[in-house]
Amino acid sequence: MKRIHSDIVQFRGTHYDFGYEQGRELKDSLTVENRSKQWEVRIPRFKVETEEAKEVIERFAPGIWAELEGLKDALGWTMTQVLMEFGGYRVPYRKSGCSIITGEGYMIRNYDYMPKTYEGRFAFFQPSDTGYATAGPTQRITGRMDGMNEKGLVIGYNFMNRKRPGPGFICCMIGRIILETCQNVEEAVEMLKQIPHRHSFSYTVFDVSDTSYVVEASPRGVESREARMCTNHFEKLTKENRNHMVDSKRRMEVMETTNISGAKEAFELLNNSGGGVFSDLYDQWAGTIHTSGYLPKEKKIWFSLGGDRTPEEFGFNSWLIGEGLSKQRITGVVNTQVPFVHMETGAHWSR
Repeated sequence: MKRIHSDIVQFRGTHYDFGYEQGRELKDSLTVENRSKQWEVRIPRFKVETEEAKEVIERFAPGIWAELEGLKDALGWTMTQVLMEFGGYRVPYRKSGCSIITGEGYMIRNYDYMPKTYEGRFAFFQPSDTGYATAGPTQRITGRMDGMNEKGLVIGYNFMNRKRPGPGFICCMIGRIILETCQNVEEAVEMLKQIPHRHSFSYTVFDVSDTSYVVEASPRGVESREARMCTNHFEKLTKENRNHMVDSKRRMEVMETTNISGAKEAFELLNNSGGGVFSDLYDQWAGTIHTSGYLPKEKKIWFSLGGDRTPEEFGFNSWLIGEGLSKQRITGVVNTQVPFVHMETGAHWSR
């Protein structure tokens, strides 16, 4: 068993200043050190075109480009380096798991992935220049694995496949763009139809109306449907599915056949290490690292690292009106010896 943590990041101000502050914090960090070594082994099979990336990012979320500029200046990197690490456009993404369930007043989500990629940051950001205030765990610093915005819109994603990637954004950057620019599920579904997709993912969007859509997206098409649950297979874009869907369908069946009366029981179902949804396959890119819960009507956030935990609760509404969070770190325990990129040396790939 390993004790892990996520740092709570709070920032109010411009996107550029947010990027600069994050760059200062990252400059001599284990995250940057480990990722530098990851690139030594994982030779990039893609090319980042700076002007193309700038045009596309500014079209959908101009503030995020300013954040990337801030990161560049603080780190002293070229924009090409920044885009490879933090740009979220035309970059690779490995396979992962994840399970999502929504109900009256809540969305609960398991994030199943590889510790060597987990940054251990939960960011509260209230921009003063453009975009909605957001809260959620970060991926590639600028992206969001899941989260909620000031309007009560919630998003989480589920991996489907990496077959035939296209010229588009990866999942975590798409999550960030949706949260910063959309105020309800209707706007989110429309944005997901417009935005270019790098890989095939399902995006579950949920808001204060208790409406829940699963948007099935690939580089070749986008379909949406009202649904309360999602794992790792498409229901509409079935030609995009992986060949092996046994575990995805098994987790879906567990959620469908369990009697859930509210958010607390839904959280316990996903976070219980013996409940049939939680996964300890950390060395296979599919271990449950965190369980998150979003209650948009109450503007509350639940978050836990590892399984069998009572979640930390954060009052997002209070934070939005200016109250700072006293807690600086979330801790938890996971059953793995795989190193975490933000905590340990050696969180990179062998040659």
